[in-house]
Amino acid sequence: MALSFFSKRSNDSEMTFVDHLEQLRWHIVRSLLAIIVCAVIAFIYIDWLYDNIVLAPLEGNFVTYTALCKLSHWLHVGDTLCLPPAQANLQTTAFGSQFMASITFAFVGGFIIAFPYVFWEIWRFIKPALSPKELKSTRGAIVWVSLFFFMGVAFGYFLLAPFTFSFLSNYTIGTKHLIEAKPTLSDYLENLMDIIIGSAIAFQLPVISFVLTRIGLITPAFLKNYRKYAYVFILVVAAVITPSPDWMSQMIVFLPLAMLYEFSIVVSGRVFKKEQQRMKDDWE
Repeated sequence: MALSFFSKRSNDSEMTFVDHLEQLRWHIVRSLLAIIVCAVIAFIYIDWLYDNIVLAPLEGNFVTYTALCKLSHWLHVGDTLCLPPAQANLQTTAFGSQFMASITFAFVGGFIIAFPYVFWEIWRFIKPALSPKELKSTRGAIVWVSLFFFMGVAFGYFLLAPFTFSFLSNYTIGTKHLIEAKPTLSDYLENLMDIIIGSAIAFQLPVISFVLTRIGLITPAFLKNYRKYAYVFILVVAAVITPSPDWMSQMIVFLPLAMLYEFSIVVSGRVFKKEQQRMKDDWE
């Protein structure tokens, strides 16, 4: 693979290892510039973003809280799905905390906005190493990877974040309630970014399934055999995230993740079938 990679990077003559490093450096530089440009734009509008994006999951009128409460009433189950809004007054403990928080959020937001371009730069570097058949099978990779990335971002921001902050901020220990929670701004941002980026990565499962099946590390049979263990793990995650033990609130988190796993099996099955047919044609 390494030899083919180096030989396919050039149109007329072979490129040296240093040439490849130089190309990789420029891909990285352009990606960083795209992130910085988006981060600067985000920093310019940081006040609006902070009021309407960052703090939104802590407010009682957040779209997720109102939508789930309306769904609960529509299903005639009372206030079962109505989440109590997060009870948190953020604080800072250092002079530069708010400035550093603004920088952090701006760069994370810049990365999320610039992700399609960043992946496109990565794809441009990898693409010459692929054979015509591999290129054909990976057609639309940028669109699919970006689509699942933004779906994961939306899932983390609109679903996991409200559930997480609602549960953690309203959770109390003991009966005297003498403990007053005062989370810091940096702690809140760290949790919010971890949830969003973690969900974006988790939603790459179909893409990972495609790649691993393509190179022969997994098969659809493997994913089907371990389906029950995957479902148990997803149920545990849903139980930890949801603020109440009722099954309906847990299903809201469980179903998207389970559907994502099932979709990964479908993707793996299609890739595996194509690989089997290709191997059969090669033998003939």
